[in-house]
Amino acid sequence: MVDNRYATALVIGSVLSLLATVYLSVAVGTQHWYQFNSPPIKHEVSNVSDVKDDFINGDFDEKSYSETMFKLNGTLGLWWRCIQVPGPSHWFKEPDPKLETQCVGFTLQQQFFPKYKQPGNHNSEEDLLRTYLWRCQFLLPLVSLALVFLSGLVGVCACLCRSFTPTLGVGVLHLLAGLCSLGSVCCFLAGVDLLRQFINPPEGVDGSLGWSLYLALISFPLQMMAAALFLWAARSHRKNYTRMTAYRVA
Repeated sequence: MVDNRYATALVIGSVLSLLATVYLSVAVGTQHWYQFNSPPIKHEVSNVSDVKDDFINGDFDEKSYSETMFKLNGTLGLWWRCIQVPGPSHWFKEPDPKLETQCVGFTLQQQFFPKYKQPGNHNSEEDLLRTYLWRCQFLLPLVSLALVFLSGLVGVCACLCRSFTPTLGVGVLHLLAGLCSLGSVCCFLAGVDLLRQFINPPEGVDGSLGWSLYLALISFPLQMMAAALFLWAARSHRKNYTRMTAYRVA
């Protein structure tokens, strides 16, 4: 028999865990982790078209796509890089052309490409710090989601076995998942800061954090609160069970 307090803690923890999973999943799948605000485009149509084609179909080069994002209101995510280019109305010289977003995804192979101390120069020395920050920033959220999924399986098994003991493991898994979510955000911010030291944005280009990063950041306290509730419920229930057993023996 489970006390109502523990049952309430489990329900609230499960809701928090579900919200955190949704927020983190949306953050991983979207490109608004970091965004650049560029001045109005003053390039000729052919120039913008060439830059767009090179961004979408050109070779994967960190310096090249970073400079393009600087110029064309780019956004960067864990798996996407995007730019905004004038739509068809720009071809007719309209004063305020509508901007269209063009995105290119990072392949799994590209995610593991090394970073260099001189971006764009593959003959320069590899920058191990930026390389592993980049790899951690996209791997840690996947680990976090996997831990939450595993905790869900453990919880289902606990319900089927009518045992409260695995709740402690569920809490620990959520604690680790929260740390992975926070680690991903920290790695991303550190990587962007280091990149801006090697590739300076042009004058007038401002960078800011996007809503996708904030979603990932919000998932961290939600997972930690869920972990705290699961751990409290497991510990308190165990103490109560021990006291009841001692009382019956006495």
